[in-house]
Amino acid sequence: MLKIIREAFGFIKEIYQKKYLISELAKRDFKNRFTGSFLGIFWAFINPIVMLFILWFVFTQGFKAGNITDHAVPFFVWLMPAMIIWNFFSETFNSSTNVILEYSFLVKKVNFRLGILPLVKIMSALIIHGIFLLILFFVLILYGYYPDFYWFQFLYYLFCSVMLVLGLGWLTSALTVFIKDVGQIVGILLQFGFWLTPIFWEMNLVPEKYRFFFKFNPVWYLTEGYRKTFLYKVPLWEESLLATVYFWGVTFVFLFVGMVVFKKLRNHFADVI
Repeated sequence: MLKIIREAFGFIKEIYQKKYLISELAKRDFKNRFTGSFLGIFWAFINPIVMLFILWFVFTQGFKAGNITDHAVPFFVWLMPAMIIWNFFSETFNSSTNVILEYSFLVKKVNFRLGILPLVKIMSALIIHGIFLLILFFVLILYGYYPDFYWFQFLYYLFCSVMLVLGLGWLTSALTVFIKDVGQIVGILLQFGFWLTPIFWEMNLVPEKYRFFFKFNPVWYLTEGYRKTFLYKVPLWEESLLATVYFWGVTFVFLFVGMVVFKKLRNHFADVI
């Protein structure tokens, strides 16, 4: 146990020492998504805008969705914060799962710490997430929700998301090297997770006796956190203590298990790839 704790602190120290390398790899990863396309990096702005425009058109003009009854919030505005943090989580989880295979050319480099590769995917996804947040800020102001102190709370929930994905990324990326089906399983789990997380629907639609089971999903803490930050103005100290303890308990389990599994398997990556 003490060895794992020392390993964790050593990893944090190495992240700080190699922050420039991580940022450069993240920038390259971000640019590689659009390499060869005519508009290049501009797709990073076009895709989020088009997606949000489609959501706005479908739910406000097509389905004529009104306000969320309990909070008198326009449906599109209510949807955006949860959708944005879910997209960040799902994208980073999915891309982190295949990161070792994608960067296989680094596996045999003796001095390169492979554990930072999931962080590269997270940093790359943060650029897209930042674009989505800017669009969200614009839409909120357009609907009369003006910036205040509560908006800074998104940094906490974003940090929560990064920690959860980092643990999951270590676990699944290590397993994927040996079991290629893991990537497909993660994709299926994310599809189920999308519909089992209150993104398009409200928790009060679920009978009271069953809501407890839906709250086992740690991403629920993130989607609700973004809504509480931007829409409901709920301060962090009024967040449910049970929900917070549960989320961080699950996150630390994934971080611990992910770190152990990654450490056990990384010496065998080169034999398989």
